[in-house]
Amino acid sequence: MKQREEKSMMVSVRVERVTLDTVNNRFVIILKDDLHNRWLPIVVGPAEAQAIALQLENIRPPRPMTHDLMKNILDSMHASILRVVVTELKDNTYFAEIDIKKNGDQSSIDARPSDAIALALRTSAPIFVNEEVMQKASITPEMEVDEFELELEEETQLQNLRIELHRAIQEERYEDAARIRDAIKNLEEKLKKS
Repeated sequence: MKQREEKSMMVSVRVERVTLDTVNNRFVIILKDDLHNRWLPIVVGPAEAQAIALQLENIRPPRPMTHDLMKNILDSMHASILRVVVTELKDNTYFAEIDIKKNGDQSSIDARPSDAIALALRTSAPIFVNEEVMQKASITPEMEVDEFELELEEETQLQNLRIELHRAIQEERYEDAARIRDAIKNLEEKLKKS
């Protein structure tokens, strides 16, 4: 019963971007609550960051990645994802659930938020965050801007360049790839100095 009550106080969010926090050398997903103008940063691993970034940019890898495989398995079983919910923040670790429906039955599966979000993007499922989690960890425009926030724009640009480099290599546009590689190096040097 408690679980159902928590889910009733959910906030709809969207993935605004995936960025690299160069200060701590970690990838961060930024979830945006457009209604209350709040951002929720969640640290993720590099593989999950890539899976989310590729999906956001509509880049299809030549072979299915893990989250594509999970979607294909669900499709083959005629199961659908109703929503994903970031349910809890405990000891600096986020927890999530994936709500699945199959043959009229619903179930919730425990998941890491990064996996749940990557799967939600592939299935066009809505993403929610428990309001209590948003109150604990979200960032609002009224808050003091720290070094992490100041670097987000350049980090987003760097992430976009990396995606473009990947795309150029896949499409065998090697001159473009070399130009993009140089731009990445220049931006990385600029970020190291700041």
